[in-house]
Amino acid sequence: MRVAQIIGYAHQHARPIVVVVSAMSRVTDALVASVQAAVEGDSATGARDLDEHFERHSAVAAELLKSENRDAVTQAVATARREIPELLDSLAARRMPQSFLQDVILSYGERLSATLLAAVLREHGLRARYVDARRLIITDDQHGAASPLMEETANRTRSEVGPLIRAGEIPVLGGFIGATLNGATTTLGRGGSDYSAAIVGASLSAQEIQIWTDVSGVLTADPRVVAQARTVSRMSYAEAAELAYFGAKVLHPKTIQPATEQGIPVRICNSRAPDELGTLVDSEAGSASGTVKAIAYKTGVTVLQVTSARMLGAYGFLRALFEVFERHRTVVDVVTTSEVSVSLTLDETSALAAILVTMATGNPIYDAIGTIGIGVLLIVVAIFICVEVHDLLIGQSVEPNTKKAMFEFLDARPEITRVLNLITMQLGNDVMVAIKAEMSRDQSTKGVVDAINLIESDFKRAFPDAKWCFFEPDIAD
Repeated sequence: MRVAQIIGYAHQHARPIVVVVSAMSRVTDALVASVQAAVEGDSATGARDLDEHFERHSAVAAELLKSENRDAVTQAVATARREIPELLDSLAARRMPQSFLQDVILSYGERLSATLLAAVLREHGLRARYVDARRLIITDDQHGAASPLMEETANRTRSEVGPLIRAGEIPVLGGFIGATLNGATTTLGRGGSDYSAAIVGASLSAQEIQIWTDVSGVLTADPRVVAQARTVSRMSYAEAAELAYFGAKVLHPKTIQPATEQGIPVRICNSRAPDELGTLVDSEAGSASGTVKAIAYKTGVTVLQVTSARMLGAYGFLRALFEVFERHRTVVDVVTTSEVSVSLTLDETSALAAILVTMATGNPIYDAIGTIGIGVLLIVVAIFICVEVHDLLIGQSVEPNTKKAMFEFLDARPEITRVLNLITMQLGNDVMVAIKAEMSRDQSTKGVVDAINLIESDFKRAFPDAKWCFFEPDIAD
């Protein structure tokens, strides 16, 4: 088994390690579906549809484990089979809050996976021990998208895991899950297992955090779209965080934060090609003069436009506006303003109706905000161009001609019908120019890819000394 070999190799080279694992493929989706079935009143179907996934765990255990190590997995699967239907019944009967029960149910995916992996590692002669992540990662009570309480988490992690590491054992825990100070199970949001790894790594002041996935690090392109995709060997924390948020699927957007705060390098590796170095993310970006690091786009973004003549020359308007989003715990993606309007984009729109009600009726200042226009764009393209400028001192403003040239180049492309925002950010010796643009509504996903490829071709002609990187796009099916 590749995972056991990778972990065994690291352990044999005198490197103390902690393993954080995600659920088996399709298990989290199946658990989410069972929750939805229970919410709709059919908890029996929700429970029955999980049987095949319990059988998958049992089948893997039967194939890879002898009876001694298999017993722990058998017992864990039997416990899940017994407890999940009871939780689904409680959900259908509305005996407890849905968000709380959903987190408890979803946690079984990672708990079963970690139990199974720990048993497999023991089968390979490694001293692995399953550790319940809920004893380590302490969070707030925002079920479904909990945030870690880092001081308490660090104390718990060092207390629980430190002795095991010093004794030569390998702690194995499930990612994605945590618990409140009162012991209620929480989850960190979908794709949160690498975030969990970063939290644990930061808590232990690790030398390196490794994210093992099925691609060789951060690629210059989605290999399903661009056959010549290459690995980006090195990038800075700031670059990785921006690119993860705006479309990179290889990293959870929050993974970089704990590593940045502790100055811990993050290496993204390929479990199918463990000898490859992958991508190293640390405080320094890879050096290559004139390099354009990446271009990314994401889809399905909602644009909210707020207009009011009373904005003109007023103060406190933006503060009042963003207090609405804070009240409803909604993250704003990109913002652009004029004298009388604010346009902003949202990825998460579950609270949008409540936000609009608050704006219209919350208090006199919201009554003064004015008319509100809402548009859901079919395709929103977020283009991030990162250019190294080695003669630019940190703290200096971006050279106006550089900004102007980038803007004019992209604005002149016929594929882009409306520029929504232009941002310039200085990241050490890098200058990142970010443009958000709406594609015409009759363009298909393939049309978007073709458009970006055309932009690439034009860009090479306009900036012949630059190296072009097309970052992994977020492509809708």
